[in-house]
Amino acid sequence: MSQKKKKKLSVNDTEVIMSTNGTIVQKLFDGNSKDYESNDRLRNISEGNISIVGLKRRVGLISGTALIVGTMIGSGIFVSPKGVLERSGSVGLSLIIWTGSGLISLLGALCYAELGTLITKSGAEYSYILESFGGLLAFLFSWISVFVLKPAMLAIICMTLSEYAVQPFFVGCAPDASPIKLITIFFIVTITFVNCYSVNLATSTQNVFTAAKLLAIIIIVIGGIVQLFQGKTALISKGFQGSKYSLSDIATSFYSGLWAYDGWNNLNYVTEELINPFRNLPLAIICGIPMVTICYVLVNISYMTVMTTDEILASDAVAVTWGTHVLGMAAIIMPISVALSSFGAGNGSCFTSGRLAFVAAREGHLIDVLSFVDYERFTPSPALIFNAFLSILMVIPGNIESLIDFFSFTAWMFYGATMLALIILRYKSPYKDKSRPYKVHLSIPVIVFVISIYLVIAPIVEQPKIEYLYAAFYIVSGVLFYIPFVIYKIRFPNLIKCITKQCQLLLKVVPCEYGPDPDNNN
Repeated sequence: MSQKKKKKLSVNDTEVIMSTNGTIVQKLFDGNSKDYESNDRLRNISEGNISIVGLKRRVGLISGTALIVGTMIGSGIFVSPKGVLERSGSVGLSLIIWTGSGLISLLGALCYAELGTLITKSGAEYSYILESFGGLLAFLFSWISVFVLKPAMLAIICMTLSEYAVQPFFVGCAPDASPIKLITIFFIVTITFVNCYSVNLATSTQNVFTAAKLLAIIIIVIGGIVQLFQGKTALISKGFQGSKYSLSDIATSFYSGLWAYDGWNNLNYVTEELINPFRNLPLAIICGIPMVTICYVLVNISYMTVMTTDEILASDAVAVTWGTHVLGMAAIIMPISVALSSFGAGNGSCFTSGRLAFVAAREGHLIDVLSFVDYERFTPSPALIFNAFLSILMVIPGNIESLIDFFSFTAWMFYGATMLALIILRYKSPYKDKSRPYKVHLSIPVIVFVISIYLVIAPIVEQPKIEYLYAAFYIVSGVLFYIPFVIYKIRFPNLIKCITKQCQLLLKVVPCEYGPDPDNNN
């Protein structure tokens, strides 16, 4: 180990070594040896050691597919498919929107498969935008996603989980908001603990809950098929009656549909942990997204077979209403299914959100300690805990849905930027000369880019809202933080050193650097 140790500090049974570059490395004594240099796990790669403390490749094809399917199928398909029907105006156009949303998601994900096998860093859009456009746009993406969208998404998922978990105990009345918030915080903490404890535990949990939600979908689909054979086709036979074809209505219909498909890009957030990403990333996408699309279309057909238009539009939980029509006394299965589905989606959301903060910190866009890794469990626990902390802060006031409404259009703005990044990287050195294990036709990113521009602009032009201005203002405000803290590197060294040391002592984390090893499948 390089002789850069400046001083040693003793803290109970823990010693902390502080290097000249400010890096703090700790070791918990095992009672036998105090030889730090014999412990390869704690050697900092930035000091030239060959031993890398970092994320390990533990996500296989099945777990990767489950991550995509599990995060895409959240509570949305069970709770609010009415949004597409309400905004499209007809059954026929609604089913086209659902199918089209799946196709758009698949095309976008195929572009991400090329990017993920070309740039094998975790972080998805952040990493691709960083390599194509530089630090400012990548920072603005992390500014929105890390501090607003990702924690808000986890908070909403866990709040939905809480509401349906307690529903069997409050038959005929609504539970008070306070216990719902407390239970929501409990689920956020539980999911975060699972992800901090072990990558294998998190992926196994994802596999189990994905299987559970697919079972619920199978029940709904089979129930719909039975009703169809019994001749209940009154609603479906109406076809395109009442369709709304304005640019704004179609765009907002796709917003509702694409919101239910959101999560198709999540595997790219964990590329560094994916076993053989050159093979498994495209395969997981090709297997997962068509599966979700088929499930969504069949589930909607089942809803439309069993329920009337008024029932669908009036229901706050379509799957629960469907269950009362078809399952009778067994209708309690539906709220349980929504709860299980929400837990799986929350687990996947937490898993990927932590990796985004981790990668942004590693690139110097967030505080360094968020890029540290548990040296025993190889999980980015500081980033995961930070995401959970922000989610809990959003639960307390409870007005989370408005945040998602304000910022939902920004998601497709950055999806469009990522499509443009793929086009740029086809011609930008050094990536233009790199071999691409997976490559899409150039027309595909162009198509998705045009669609993303339409989805961003159409609602603003047709139905301008002050919320869009607030969201734009928040995006621009990120520049005010980027200039002093990233470009000019203004720091508060004593405060940061104190936070870093305490986090390391508490969480047993050490610095991590990106070590590209996609050929190492273990």
